[in-house]
Amino acid sequence: MKKIIVSFATALENIRSRFFHTILSILGIVIGVAALVAILSLIDGMEQYAHEQITKTTSLNAIMIQSNPYKSVNDVSVRKDDYVYFTHDTFQKMVASLTKPVIPYLEWRQSSEIVGKATSRKVGTVVTGTTLPLHPGITLVHGRAFTEAELDNKRPVAFINQRMARQLVDKQSEKQAVGQQIVYNGTALTVIGVWTDKDISYGQLLMPLTLVSDSALKATLPMGIIDAKNVENVVGLKSEIENWLNANTRNKLDDFTIITNEQRVSQATKGFLLFRIVMGLIVGISVLVGGIGVMNVLLISVTERTVEIGVRKALGDKKRDILWQFLSESITISTFGSLLGLALGVLSTLAFIPIVKAMTAVPFQAAYTWNTFIVIVVIAMVIGVVFGTYPAMRAARLDPVEAIRRE
Repeated sequence: MKKIIVSFATALENIRSRFFHTILSILGIVIGVAALVAILSLIDGMEQYAHEQITKTTSLNAIMIQSNPYKSVNDVSVRKDDYVYFTHDTFQKMVASLTKPVIPYLEWRQSSEIVGKATSRKVGTVVTGTTLPLHPGITLVHGRAFTEAELDNKRPVAFINQRMARQLVDKQSEKQAVGQQIVYNGTALTVIGVWTDKDISYGQLLMPLTLVSDSALKATLPMGIIDAKNVENVVGLKSEIENWLNANTRNKLDDFTIITNEQRVSQATKGFLLFRIVMGLIVGISVLVGGIGVMNVLLISVTERTVEIGVRKALGDKKRDILWQFLSESITISTFGSLLGLALGVLSTLAFIPIVKAMTAVPFQAAYTWNTFIVIVVIAMVIGVVFGTYPAMRAARLDPVEAIRRE
């Protein structure tokens, strides 16, 4: 340990004695590392921003299960004659088999026309058959939603959004829609509640999924959504769903498509990784030039210190002592250049981000991660060892007698 400390102290002293020469020689490392830090931090910021946008628009906890009624025949999609689809009962059985806590949704949707019994007014709407619990985005403003008992007993009840309520009651209060009857597909449904529109610009009607006939379910396939309580459970739950479908359906997974939003995150991550590697390789050329600069500094140092090397070897220093001395100097120089480059890279991104915000109006920030700093440390070590090995070996191989004779 003492030899290592002495070697690095000597290396620092040699750098100080030729400071400006050293600085000029390591400009390649400084510029290369600065560019690498800037690019990695900007890419990390872009990746972070992309993940935030994905999580705002979709839930990473959701597992979507959609029936697949098509098969491939000679690379052409053909509708199957027979395929499995979810009903309320089969979906509940699958949910009951899961070992982790979830919030299950099963929805069937169809655009249709309903008739208000009181006014005989026809209204176009999107009819949704759903199970319980209701989607958390649904907020009732009048009346109530249907109950589990009404779902199980196929009670002809429904609740509608505010837009459809206004279409049914015209200029009356939306609350007047509660209690009215509407006819859908020959079935009279009693409106028991009204929920808020938010940004929806069309009428919507929600009714128990059990009111939807098997033929309607087969014609317009329902979608199951399993919302995991914890995002780390998604992978395990997906595997459990696949196992249940394999064990309890005729055509197994051939009739279903299982999608998780983690796939979107994974795809984005792979894209950024590819971009990071490509840009890193391009910037690596500057780092390579910087490594050649380090080699140049050390070769000059070997030439200038020939006599010193000869005297040290004559006094008993072994080849490995000389080798380690020059490797220490190489690592010290490359680390010094990498740290300067790191500081320059951070400062350049801090100056660059306000320009990006002004031009794009996007709340984008550079992200400084430990991965970036670890990469810089590794680069410094690699440059020091790779480009310092030849000058160090050259110094170690000097014959002490010949070295001293040159004086």
